[in-house]
Amino acid sequence: MLELSQVREQYRNGKTALFESLAASGSSSRGIHGLLQKLARHTDVTLQMLWQIADFPEAACLVAAGGYGRGELFPHSDVDVLLLLPDDAQVDQDPALKAKVESFISNCWDSGLEIGSSVRTVADCVEEAAKDVTVQTSLLEARLVAGHKRNFARLQTELDAVLDPKAFFVAKTLELRQRHNKFENTPYSLEPNCKESPGGLRDLQVVLWVARAAGLGKSWDDLARSGLATAFEVRQIKANEALLSLIRARLHIISGRREDRLVFDLQTAVAESFGYKAEAEDGSKLPRRASEALMRRYYWAAKAVSQLNQILLLNIEERLNPSTYPPLVINERFSDKAGMLEVASDDLYVREPHAVLETFLLYETTVGIKGLSARTLRALYNARGVMNAKFRSDPVNRDTFRKILQQPEGITHAMRLMNQTSVLGRYLWVFRKIVGQMQHDLFHVYTVDQHILMVLRNVRRFFMAEHSHEYPMCSQLAAGWDKPWILYIAALFHDIAKGRGGDHSDLGRKDVRTFCRQHGIATEDAKLAEFLVGEHLSMSRIAQKEDLSDPEVIAAFAKRVGNERYLTALYLLTVADIRGTSPKVWNAWKGKLLEDLYRYTLRVLGGRAPDADAEVESRKREALTTLALHAEPFEGHKALWDTLDVSYFMRHDASDIAWHARQLSRHVGKARAIVRARRSSAGEGMQVLVYTPDAPDLFARICGYFDQAGFSILDAKVHTAKNGYALDTFQVVNPDLAEHYRELAAMVEADLDRTLENPGPLPTPGKGRVSRRVKSFPIAPRVDLRPDEKAQRWLLSVSASDRAGLLYVIARVLARHRINLLLAKVTTLGERVEDTFLIDGPELQHNKAQIAIETELLQALNA
Repeated sequence: MLELSQVREQYRNGKTALFESLAASGSSSRGIHGLLQKLARHTDVTLQMLWQIADFPEAACLVAAGGYGRGELFPHSDVDVLLLLPDDAQVDQDPALKAKVESFISNCWDSGLEIGSSVRTVADCVEEAAKDVTVQTSLLEARLVAGHKRNFARLQTELDAVLDPKAFFVAKTLELRQRHNKFENTPYSLEPNCKESPGGLRDLQVVLWVARAAGLGKSWDDLARSGLATAFEVRQIKANEALLSLIRARLHIISGRREDRLVFDLQTAVAESFGYKAEAEDGSKLPRRASEALMRRYYWAAKAVSQLNQILLLNIEERLNPSTYPPLVINERFSDKAGMLEVASDDLYVREPHAVLETFLLYETTVGIKGLSARTLRALYNARGVMNAKFRSDPVNRDTFRKILQQPEGITHAMRLMNQTSVLGRYLWVFRKIVGQMQHDLFHVYTVDQHILMVLRNVRRFFMAEHSHEYPMCSQLAAGWDKPWILYIAALFHDIAKGRGGDHSDLGRKDVRTFCRQHGIATEDAKLAEFLVGEHLSMSRIAQKEDLSDPEVIAAFAKRVGNERYLTALYLLTVADIRGTSPKVWNAWKGKLLEDLYRYTLRVLGGRAPDADAEVESRKREALTTLALHAEPFEGHKALWDTLDVSYFMRHDASDIAWHARQLSRHVGKARAIVRARRSSAGEGMQVLVYTPDAPDLFARICGYFDQAGFSILDAKVHTAKNGYALDTFQVVNPDLAEHYRELAAMVEADLDRTLENPGPLPTPGKGRVSRRVKSFPIAPRVDLRPDEKAQRWLLSVSASDRAGLLYVIARVLARHRINLLLAKVTTLGERVEDTFLIDGPELQHNKAQIAIETELLQALNA
């Protein structure tokens, strides 16, 4: 009789040996299925031994289900089993049988098997399968491991009898769509799930499940024999399935658990297990990470799987639901087959390469077409070889591609479809280089190609009435724009040179210039496109880092853009670009900064020279009007305004000036701190006003409070009045602000007041929590201290990985050196911060002190 300890030892030793083989197989995925099958067989043997020990009734059997039922097992996947009992078995009423079941399951766990078990009769299985498609799917691949063969055969017969192939197909495709939605419908997530994400292993399993249910085959070779897949497609499927399987197996081994996500923490280790090393790419000076090489390979495989999944599911659907309506002929090359664009022949693209781009032009322009048929997708997939250098330089193709960009609608869907079918990268060769390219800047959450298409989508939405509520000003400006396609070209090229080394804006400028020349774009339009690509970062940089109250900053930017047309185009592209990086990066405050820069610059371009005095008078008049509406006493504002200089009025808009006057006019010169909070005029977050006698550590103390209270500071305007009082305004956000504004505003007013009235030593900064992404892709902190253009004040720029309390850390260093803070621009880009401070102070006149400040800041940021 076998001892349980022997079974456990045998299973552990065999599994260890197989794990070592999986870990040592290098980058070749050729033998991966064999190793996974060996692991499943080794598990079979162990279960068979445990089955013998259990001594179940003769009619009982042990069935492998789910992934284990396929005969392949990943290192840390659950071992799904079904204990199939005789029809008359009643576990709850038979203590002896119940004891055997419990003992068997317990012995499985004691032996090291992580099993997922169910105990049912054939009737139970049929009933559950009818109610739950997940159970039905799990039993579709059921396999006998041990026990009574006839009982298992009856299970299969009865399950087949109740299986409705059409209903099963609908259920699985809906399930697939919901799963894809969960992953934002893209295989290009920066931390993809190699099993569940679009283009993952599950997409291939769905094809085999619905094919098996429809009686069309159980393997890829079966699908080829039934005409559902070509021999070439089967080779592609097998190669990509093997690669994804090897990646998943390595993830399990390296993490030591069932981990199917290529999370940042594991990407480098998995890449190194494939033999990838950090190296320069294409001879450029820009190093490529080992993880980047692996991820690019993964993305290309996932993209191919997505394409093939779509082709095969459409083919299976046509077999299950053959159309009774003849296709409507569009022209001699294409027809409309139930709303899908269908090629006239399988070899159309090989015979007539011009038809490739015509496909997408017709997709945009033909009413009723909502996609490409399986036949068309297959023809495109098999005709990639014709899209060569000759194809790219063909004048007819260039003319067609220009027309695709210039259509009044359908541009976003057409470009996405071109990318999904690999046509975009094969026609636009510079685009191919950034397909599946990761961005390690900690604020892009998409690969470069997906980001570009997201920006294109955002630009397109400005021109669509149904999206005008999202960004009213952008939609208003777009309504008066005559050539949207120039912006589409700029969106397509703005980041196309990422990853090549050098300034991608300059390199992209050259690429778009070449494109416009080759595609017959008029000189004036080409110059605008080139300007937009070259300057696509300048507007956001100036809005978020420079002092917009400085007339010289506005004048210099106006000179840079040159005219209203260029300014408007750059504004639209900038908003679309920031929104296309990550859902977390855009906020209403950034929108207000860009809008302010746009309006100030437009004024200068309209012929109004920057005039600080005139601007101040205009803001005062507007503020007085607001004060009158609130029935403020005549000249009640005067006591406060007399203590404020021109820089205050230049840095605050009229609504802020009026708010400050209403809150502070009765308290000028009083010793007590005044703290007031209100909803932000930008439409998001809260504005906090602080008026108190100035102190060297005041800014640090306020930052420390906001840090401890859970607020993030987006912007700070710091002003010292002539009477020695600080008048500071902070723009802050908090996750709970929308729901609990009143409570949080009251809390800030009371608690910050108390903090300022009872100052003690500045608390030691806490050790801020660092996100996983920052841990995986840390960026070296950078500090830059230099005089402004007038050499009167200093600009301090800080770049670092974001963490809680970071601004307080910086503020403490400045307080220690008695630095006066005049303006703070806090820019958070995902997990990276780019903060700019306008400062002055006696110590800044000495080179030794400057070096000490920079050194201390770097040490504090690295702590």
